[in-house]
Amino acid sequence: MKGLLYQGHYIMRVTAKGEYATQAVLHLSLQYPEVVTIHEIAQRHHIPLKYLEQILLELKRGGILESRRGVRGGYTLARAPEEISVGAVLRVVDGAFAESSCVHKEAMGGVCVEGESCGLKQIWKDVQGAVEKILFATSFEDVCKRTLNGGTRRTETARLES
Repeated sequence: MKGLLYQGHYIMRVTAKGEYATQAVLHLSLQYPEVVTIHEIAQRHHIPLKYLEQILLELKRGGILESRRGVRGGYTLARAPEEISVGAVLRVVDGAFAESSCVHKEAMGGVCVEGESCGLKQIWKDVQGAVEKILFATSFEDVCKRTLNGGTRRTETARLES
């Protein structure tokens, strides 16, 4: 199971597409402002080339990446790493963030027997809001710093503030 780990529990499922997209953007962030080939990214992160092509095209259409043609062609970030959040990348490739199964069930036409007054539904919405807050507050510059510092955790983004 892939997801965001918080105090030993997974609270959000990240799709393979989202995982690959964030890995690619991190790779480009670490190389910024250089142009990097799709083959380099695919090989380094063990991402199937055809799938990575689709993901990078989505990120380009979403304004996250730019592409360069020619012998020295490849991809680079459309903006500096500090201007691109993890949340923005996930939103481009995955759309809306994961919600609880009861919220998802309602979106598919099901009915929650407790309705809007359901306490669990409110908790899941709070969890989703907290996760989104962290993802949109975390730039790829932050992720680069964590990567280069051996994965040390920044308490500012790890702390859930009300």
